[in-house]
Formats: sequence, C-alpha cells, structure tokens
Amino acid sequence: MLECRKALEVNEGDLDKAITYLREKGLAAAAKKADREASEGIVEAYGHPGGRVGVLVEVNCETDFVARTDQFQTFVHDMALHIAAMSPLYVTPEDVPPEVLEQKKEFYRQQALQEGKPERIVERIVQGRLDKFYSETCLIEQPFVKDDEILIKDLVKEKIAELKENVVIRRFARYELGHHVDE
Repeated sequence: MLECRKALEVNEGDLDKAITYLREKGLAAAAKKADREASEGIVEAYGHPGGRVGVLVEVNCETDFVARTDQFQTFVHDMALHIAAMSPLYVTPEDVPPEVLEQKKEFYRQQALQEGKPERIVERIVQGRLDKFYSETCLIEQPFVKDDEILIKDLVKEKIAELKENVVIRRFARYELGHHVDE
C-alpha cells in the first residue's frame, strides 16, 4: 500500500505512470534475485484433454513456502499448458546444442546467399533468422499462449517480482501421441 502511495506521489497522481513505475521497480528487484539459488519448487504434470499431449515441467523457487502458494502453482500450471500448446524444444537459447546452432547458422547463411542478399548484410540476416528460430523453439523466448503481448522470460521476471524469490523454469518434457523424437 505504501509503495502504491509513493508511486502516485512520485508520478503526480498519474495512475498509468504510477503503474509503470511500480512494474519497473519490481523488475529491477527481480533482476537482483535472479542469481539466488532456486532448488525448491514443483514438478507439474499436465495432460491435455483427449490424452494426446502430456507435459512434465519442473519450475524452481527458493523456498517450499513459495512453492505451495496458489500464485506459484498457477504459474507452473500455465507453463505446462503453454508447453503443451506451443511445443518448444529447449528452455533457453543457451540450451540449443552447439551442433544444431551451427547447422542453423550455415543453413540461414546459404539461404540468404541463394536469395541474392549482399554479403555485407548476410550476418545480420542470419542473426535475425536465428532470433526467429529461438522465438519458435525456446520456451523463454516465446510469446505466452494466454497473452501474446508478453514473452515467457518477462512473465518469469514478473513472477520473481511478485513472489520476491528467484523463479527458474528448470526443464520440461513434452509427449505427443504418434510423435517421435527421430521425426
């Protein structure tokens, strides 16, 4: 309550500016918490209606107290739902195996050259296509399935600010009936 009052005073009563101020302040605090150890949490199992898609996701926080809160459990459930719907392959861009990354870079480089793009801009084109690849295959780079205006990584930061603990999406497994890894 005091923080809301202070935000309104700092922003001279402008509600929209006060909300933005509070968000920025919360995200700054979240950044400070991002390096803290998160070894508690929960593993959520989600089965999509009809039984064709199943997801296991591990999301960690710092304390078992926070892991038992409705806010945290709802967030973990939403992540499982998102994974079921959006089919990411990796949690972060850093999780993409180096050989896959090199293969993609070379493919995008050759593709740009075949399209007749000038050599001097090929690397920028490759980076842009890699960014698109990440947004399609890396969970934290994807737009949230329930609100495509926010990326998962930003949703995690908001959750850190809200819970006042570090939150980490550690790993997941997605199973789809009739879909095999080697396809």
